[in-house]
Amino acid sequence: MAVADRAQGFIIGSGSRCVTVENPLVLAPMAGVCDMPYRLICKEMGCGLVYTEMISAMGLKYGDRNTLKILEMSEDERPVAAQVFGSDPEVVAYGARIMETKGADLIDINMGCPVPKVVRSGEGCALMRRPDLAARIVERVKASVDVPVTVKIRKGWDDLTANAVEFARACVEAGADAVAVHGRTRSQGYSGKADWNVIAEVAAAVSVPVIGNGDVVEPEDAVRMLELTGCAGVMIGRGAMGNPWIFRRALHCLRTGETPAEPSPAERIGLALRHLDMAVAFKGEKVASKEMRKHLAWYIRGLRGAARMREVINSCPDSASLRRAMEGYLDAFGASC
Repeated sequence: MAVADRAQGFIIGSGSRCVTVENPLVLAPMAGVCDMPYRLICKEMGCGLVYTEMISAMGLKYGDRNTLKILEMSEDERPVAAQVFGSDPEVVAYGARIMETKGADLIDINMGCPVPKVVRSGEGCALMRRPDLAARIVERVKASVDVPVTVKIRKGWDDLTANAVEFARACVEAGADAVAVHGRTRSQGYSGKADWNVIAEVAAAVSVPVIGNGDVVEPEDAVRMLELTGCAGVMIGRGAMGNPWIFRRALHCLRTGETPAEPSPAERIGLALRHLDMAVAFKGEKVASKEMRKHLAWYIRGLRGAARMREVINSCPDSASLRRAMEGYLDAFGASC
């Protein structure tokens, strides 16, 4: 693949039901991480497509206020995919319709979440053990909305029953416009190494764009995944936590073949503080000051004194004290962090 070709985007869907993604970099739908402020930051950094956190179809059915808050979107983050999870085809389709009315550019169905409380309800990756039900869900959602419908899956439930290729084919036959594949099984969770071979196998087996996911933590990883798997897009999850610069750096690497320098401590802390302000404006003081502790700790990961600083962050009761702590940290360590 020529350097100039690596940064090309892709199209999800067809005709009037299509979404153009300007470059191959995608933000994964991480619960408790990908709220609107963070999606906006990743978009600024060059991310081609952002996903919401996964949203309960049942919560949408019953109009849960917290669920609807997760669904809030901004014009500045488009295109944005809203991810729904559930196991009842009618309920998931109902949730998808609400997502469309709220402005989602595409609907993604979560069929890969490994969290025990999700799979115990027959949702997330549990659907990979019931491909017929998964196909019915895709069919009902596809018939219910006028935007592209995609699915996010894993390699399989475990290594003995790994069925990503057959499962992806069934979802595409049911109407899925793209498939995101995490190269781990449900049994692995987030441990071990992601199998990029299965991403390549799915990409070769279906006629829709495939988005690869797993172990992309450096800009060069995005390049390698595109080259080795033939996928259309690269989804970045944990590699983007506290590190939205990975999109800017990966895009530069894709376009030029060169890897730019990492952000300075001052840039990292400066963006962390802007993220804090955006979160307070979006969620309010009480919720934001609590939720931003983990984000701020991620922003300073690897800097000198970060372990002690995490303790300070976790003891801060409000956003003002968080800001003072972060500003004091930068003043104390400066460019030597």
